[in-house]
Amino acid sequence: MFTGIIKALGEIKEVSTAGSNRTFYIESGLASSLQVDESLAHNGICLTVESIANNIYRVTAIDETLKKTNAGSWKKGDLINLEPSMQLNDRLDGHLVQGHVDGTGICVNKINKDGSIEFTFKYDEHFASLIIEKGSICVNGVSLTAFNVSNDHFTVAIIPYTFTHTNFQSLHENDSVNLEFDLLGKYVARITQVNSSK
Repeated sequence: MFTGIIKALGEIKEVSTAGSNRTFYIESGLASSLQVDESLAHNGICLTVESIANNIYRVTAIDETLKKTNAGSWKKGDLINLEPSMQLNDRLDGHLVQGHVDGTGICVNKINKDGSIEFTFKYDEHFASLIIEKGSICVNGVSLTAFNVSNDHFTVAIIPYTFTHTNFQSLHENDSVNLEFDLLGKYVARITQVNSSK
């Protein structure tokens, strides 16, 4: 489990492909504190640390992950949002995040509001019941509050600190982002669906 509070940025140094899998070698100041087999969120995707050497560690994304996330487009030089898994005695500063991406969204608008930067994302209408006005949404691993919510769009406002300490700094219109909708909302939607089919 994660909280959507980014602890560091990582830079992809190398990408390799084996079968339907993609392996990423990522450089980060977090590397020295990691352990092999540890779960680490990458742009909101929970991936397992496979090896560590100096300040570079290795993770692999399998076919299922590549189909549902933007990891298939990651390339050398890209900056990745990183968050270690939470501990039971951690403060919950964001919201409960599983690291299980539901799908991707597309940035359709970016506006500098002279104190914050607003990003609007288009998403699949299939997920419309899982997002509410002023509700939590995880975008590229960042816990944010959604507003101006419609059946296929929502907007978030990024404060300057978050902008400079995450890869929102390099996010532009038409870029793809990973979306994980609120865990509690998913359970409520599922319960409602099951009960209505009885």
